[in-house]
Amino acid sequence: MTASTTIKTRDRDAILQALAAGVVPKTGLRHVQVGRAAEVGALVRDIDRICDGGAAIRFVIGEYGAGKTFFLNLVRLVALERKCVTIHADLAPDRRIHATAGQARGLYAEAVRNMATRTRPDGGALPSVVERFVTDCIQEAGQASVPVERIIDQRLAHLQEHVGGYDYATVLKAYWKGGEEGDEVLKASALRWLRGEYSTKTEARQALGVRNIIDDDNVYDSLKLLAAFVKLAGYAGLFVVFDEMVNLYKLQSAQARNQNFEQVLRMLNDVLQGNFGGFGFALGGTPEFLMDTRRGLYSYSALQSRLSENAFATNGLVDLSGPVLRLQSLTPEDLLILLSNIRGVFASGDPAKNLVPDEALPAFMEHCNKHVGDAYFRTPRNTIKAFVQFLAILEQNPGTEWASLVGRVDIAPDAESSSADESEGETAGGDEDLATVRL
Repeated sequence: MTASTTIKTRDRDAILQALAAGVVPKTGLRHVQVGRAAEVGALVRDIDRICDGGAAIRFVIGEYGAGKTFFLNLVRLVALERKCVTIHADLAPDRRIHATAGQARGLYAEAVRNMATRTRPDGGALPSVVERFVTDCIQEAGQASVPVERIIDQRLAHLQEHVGGYDYATVLKAYWKGGEEGDEVLKASALRWLRGEYSTKTEARQALGVRNIIDDDNVYDSLKLLAAFVKLAGYAGLFVVFDEMVNLYKLQSAQARNQNFEQVLRMLNDVLQGNFGGFGFALGGTPEFLMDTRRGLYSYSALQSRLSENAFATNGLVDLSGPVLRLQSLTPEDLLILLSNIRGVFASGDPAKNLVPDEALPAFMEHCNKHVGDAYFRTPRNTIKAFVQFLAILEQNPGTEWASLVGRVDIAPDAESSSADESEGETAGGDEDLATVRL
């Protein structure tokens, strides 16, 4: 971080609060990003392909605390800069790709609520995207001296080629009509339908005159319709980020897992076969989610054959062209730069306000190495948390000697990683395994 780099107080506080809690800050990622230039470059090439009308899918694989979420957020910001629309959501027990009790619709609704554009990077961008489409249609109709409805019908004709496209086009026209007639309720109903927030077809038919809703059985088709629509609205494409894919690995039911894996296979086939353009996925998960042959993606033979890694990528050789992208560990040099960046955030970008001198950084790393081993840079989340807490004490207690404080820093192993190992035995039951009983 250079002396000329200044950080706003609001951004500084947001970054430090997030890092202290072990989560990824929503803003200011550029102030703390280090390393992984090759991996970022690979995803940037994917985004460029999406902008050129192609498609891409990546499985971003890394241990708990290795920086998957940070990496995905960084790539999402790159997509916004490339004029893509992004949507993102974390999978959870009540949100998954395929379901029959509303969990898939819940994932879709959460992702669309988080829709972002370059001018609305914090989410909630659906109304502005729809407004942009309607405004463009009104301007084109004015220039051509034809009714607005004719232009809208012409543009939306392409959507009707897709599954569910007729109702999608009907809802978008309803939004325009609501604007023409000053009917805010109709506009709100249209946005609610587009966000997947209707739970019954009857309610949607009464509000909008459509016969279908976005539901568990058509979530992926609805994502493809959304990708086609954002292109019509003048954006470069749609970039979808799903994190915490390990929740599929944790599903107890083998049938539920396989149904979700079938949807993943459908996405993968569409991308690899070039069936759809202007569309991309980044899916974050752990090595177990990918490689476990009993519960992970590798348990589904069609996925294993497509996702198996290059046999020649051994002995330090890497292949970043395949769908699986493994996050390499940060080097000690990367971590040193990262700690220096965090120190700079505390100082709001002013080196004169640094709380510790340069020699404190390698001293802190040496302490981490003795107490945690190589995991302190392989899964650096807890190391970062500890360093933020270390600097917070120095900031709030002027006169405290940093050297005397370093030795008292306690860094525990990553709790999520260890709990995941412990819970595997607990969740491995369900409908497919018999428990071992000792008499």
